[in-house]
Amino acid sequence: MSFHELKLNVKVQQKQVLTPGLVQMVSLLTLNKLELTEMIQQELVQNPVLEEGTEIVETTEQETAEIRLDTPDAVAEADDTKYKEVNEREVTVEETADTVPTEPEAAEDPYGDIDFQSFDNYLNDGASRPRETEVFEKPSFENFLAKAQTLTDHLEWQLGLATVDEPVRFACHSIIGNLNEDGYLAAVDENGREIPISLEEIAESGEHTLEEVQAGLEVVQAFDPPGVAARDLRECLMIQLRILGEDDEVCSAVVGEHLHKLQNKQFKEIAKALGRPLDETMEAIEIIKHLDPRPGQKYNRAQPRLIEPDVFIVKVAGGQYTVVTNEDEVPQLRLSPTYRHMLERDSLNKDVKNYVKDCFKSAVQLLKNIEQRKHIIVKVCEAVIRRQTEFLDKGIDCLKPMMIKDVAEEVGVHPSTVSRAVANKFAHTPQGVFELRFFFSEAVNGPMGNGTSLLIVKRKVKKFIEMEDARNPLTDEKIAQMLKEEGISVTRRSITKYREDLKIPSTHQRRLRS
Repeated sequence: MSFHELKLNVKVQQKQVLTPGLVQMVSLLTLNKLELTEMIQQELVQNPVLEEGTEIVETTEQETAEIRLDTPDAVAEADDTKYKEVNEREVTVEETADTVPTEPEAAEDPYGDIDFQSFDNYLNDGASRPRETEVFEKPSFENFLAKAQTLTDHLEWQLGLATVDEPVRFACHSIIGNLNEDGYLAAVDENGREIPISLEEIAESGEHTLEEVQAGLEVVQAFDPPGVAARDLRECLMIQLRILGEDDEVCSAVVGEHLHKLQNKQFKEIAKALGRPLDETMEAIEIIKHLDPRPGQKYNRAQPRLIEPDVFIVKVAGGQYTVVTNEDEVPQLRLSPTYRHMLERDSLNKDVKNYVKDCFKSAVQLLKNIEQRKHIIVKVCEAVIRRQTEFLDKGIDCLKPMMIKDVAEEVGVHPSTVSRAVANKFAHTPQGVFELRFFFSEAVNGPMGNGTSLLIVKRKVKKFIEMEDARNPLTDEKIAQMLKEEGISVTRRSITKYREDLKIPSTHQRRLRS
């Protein structure tokens, strides 16, 4: 017979636990200026203790002059002083909330919870003013701006003007809903990749007959832009030739039978296969060159991205560079004095007092994290300045290779912290506005190329190809040799990889054939 026995086992285990404050710090570090502003606005709504106003602690002119020192030690000391002040305020809030009065409690005043001063301020600031001076929140001007028309909107508008039977109209809606950004019929699989879609699949998914889908496809393919709703490039070009009235025998034959040779610029082979003179074949090819292989992109262009620098790297007296954070339109937070006085009341409900205490702790933690975020970004930018001074003076051709782990060691933080600090943030420099991650690039391999940034090597490869003779383009081996003459040792396979990253065709595809 077996007996169950209770035992106590001790096990040593290391476990990493992220506190809520650390989680908030990590999330704040990845935000850029616009995202930080939006996050602060949300906190102002959710946390009543936070207010938008001036700094919490007012400093004298002498203290302000000391804080404005440009030395790194002075900046670090100023940051530490701010941290201490915030911590002292946090301790004061907790002590005030937990303090029990020693004096005998007075008779409860039924009007003690009413803040008459607040009502007095309200009356003086608001109600006493005439209605003509009241400021009402007006709708944003952006609400009145015209929205860019998409390809779907454009096609649906044309379908609304077309005279078709209702079953065919419903099939047209299904076809329009299965168009990708380029205007081709395509579906998306489980992994998010685009795959071709057949008319049978559209009919089955939309509960249409195959005849209705075929009729709807003819209707949509007649819409603007020409070539929309095609199933492949060949059909797209054939539709455009038919609509433009250029579907003669030569153009149709080139697109229908020799599209691969056209992509490889084998013009003589096309003329020979068609049995046509080269001049006549080239005229047809010129017509085909003016066709649009991606008709949907006309209405699906990406909207301009709003970029606002997070930091300014400016040159000061003495030729040195300094970092200035961009805090324009970023709300300046402070702790509400009204709620601080509320904690001092003896008659305050315990639950209310605990709630206000939690709000104060959350607010203080947010202030500390925002200040620490600013401190880390400034330190990283100062390290970038020390390594990329030549770039700031002369331009992009003087950009040096720089790794995130090297900057992390110099700043004294983890590489992931630096990666978050430079993510999706931009710096305004004397050479223009650049993303902070732009300054980090690997060095090319080879004994002679260790001091050259990979970005510079790619720029040189692109420049060589742009200056080449179209009839005798440079090979990857030749480009590698030209770089070696400039002191950059790379292999032919590396040049091929760089060219593919730049989306530059191969030598055979770039050659201009007469």
